[in-house]
Amino acid sequence: MLSITAMVPCYNEEECIERAYLEISREIYRYEDSEILFVDDGSTDGTLDIIKRIAREDPRVRYLSFARNFGLESAFTAGFAYASKEWTVQLDADLQSPPAELHKLARRAVEGGYDAVFAVRAGRQDPWYRRLGTIGHQAVATRILGIELPVRASVFRVVRTVVAHKVADCEVSTPYFLATLPLIGARYTTVETAHAARVAGRAKWSLGKLFRHAADLFVGFSYRPL
Repeated sequence: MLSITAMVPCYNEEECIERAYLEISREIYRYEDSEILFVDDGSTDGTLDIIKRIAREDPRVRYLSFARNFGLESAFTAGFAYASKEWTVQLDADLQSPPAELHKLARRAVEGGYDAVFAVRAGRQDPWYRRLGTIGHQAVATRILGIELPVRASVFRVVRTVVAHKVADCEVSTPYFLATLPLIGARYTTVETAHAARVAGRAKWSLGKLFRHAADLFVGFSYRPL
């Protein structure tokens, strides 16, 4: 039986977090040895209070809380470091990556002997600029700058926890999981999964954040921009 942590980074998701817990727990608790780990990235709304209540009521729920907002990469890096099960699946608090799809990733990882399996979003339900931005920055990274990436991969992924720990421990100037994983020799693949619109609330990715995220990748993992 699979031993797995469901790790859920969240920032100002008070409108989503209760439903996220219900849907994630319904799927992840199908595995007897499982837990849910919320990582609150310095929320300023009621997200953390809801998580604390859920953790009091459910002993299989744990949480981390940042004093301020550090960003998604820092949030899930901390989550991987504190995950306690053999495998870790990263899920969205906004449920754009349906929890029911995690079983596809887990099966592929175990049957194929992979260290990580990334979801490729079919029928992606995001604004055009986010879809175009992902295609563009991955194309520049792989074709022009020579950076190895799991192409079209999303943050919805199942990772062998010991491998995720190695990525979290890497002393890189810029935390960028997709680019760091290949550097440690991990075996990875991708699987197509469904994608959904946000259940509530507003997306946290602005154009400015997308540009900064791309710049971190370009200058942090290639000498060619110099």
